[in-house]
Amino acid sequence: MPRLGRIVLANYPHHVVQRGHNRQVVFAEEADFLYYLDTLKEFKDFYDVKVYGFCLMTNHVHLILQPGEEVAGLGQLMKRLAGRQTRFVNRQESRSGTLWEGRYRSSPIETETYLLACCRYVELNPVRAGMADDPAAYPWSSFQRHAGRNREFDWLDIDPCYNALGNTEAERTSRYTEFVYGAIPEGEWALIHEAVQR
Repeated sequence: MPRLGRIVLANYPHHVVQRGHNRQVVFAEEADFLYYLDTLKEFKDFYDVKVYGFCLMTNHVHLILQPGEEVAGLGQLMKRLAGRQTRFVNRQESRSGTLWEGRYRSSPIETETYLLACCRYVELNPVRAGMADDPAAYPWSSFQRHAGRNREFDWLDIDPCYNALGNTEAERTSRYTEFVYGAIPEGEWALIHEAVQR
């Protein structure tokens, strides 16, 4: 049976998830996280893809990516990320074979409200998984940048919804932090999870 085509919309953000093969660990040590982020930083402009958010968990990744006019750029960036990370980990661990489970999953984000909600969903992943009590305590997510806590992630693109939160960086970081720590509407997480699974 042929695979269903993936829906990718030009100039729209997408929630992208890729898991380790058989849910195996993909990021075992700090060097693994850093290498993946370096690849993302290096090739996002090459493929004309904006990166609005991310969270690297031990066995999967969440990304908020927006392709430009050429929608193929999103797939090409994901292929580059997966290939380079696989070769890096295989070299480090003297292993061979695949690192990732099949194809990545993606879901277009079509409303402005949903974009901020999706970023919150991604950045709260470590809290939901019991890996951190606070998103600020987890170093491998874009919350560090959006909350004004880590200048190393200044290469992230600023999405228009985040930008509209205030006239200054201080206003934006304060309002976004309040949004992340605030009450989450019932059903929001299930909606986002189901969308990316489809």
